[in-house]
Amino acid sequence: MKTKSREPSIPAERHETLRRRIISALMNRALSSKEISVEVGISEKETYAHLEHIQKTMNKKDHHLAVTPAQCRKCGFIFKKRQRLKKPGKCPACRSELIQGQLFSIRENE
Repeated sequence: MKTKSREPSIPAERHETLRRRIISALMNRALSSKEISVEVGISEKETYAHLEHIQKTMNKKDHHLAVTPAQCRKCGFIFKKRQRLKKPGKCPACRSELIQGQLFSIRENE
């Protein structure tokens, strides 16, 4: 039977944090949460948590997180008043689950 070595594993060295990688991916470019998760290499669920934190910190600086609202693909309803960053489950107008998620980008404050 083989035995594993008891040496501790050393994590790969990162020069940029996940949030900084997300911010650099979103600079002057609109991406969905799924596209962000693929580009950065994390789950889509994790992406929402990082986006919420980025939204809070970026609004204090000279940039902000711009969110293009989600839209129903069936009836065209736009979720303008929605504050949560997660994709809605159903359309309130037609009850369809065919929802195009929000697009996120980082823009300069005007």
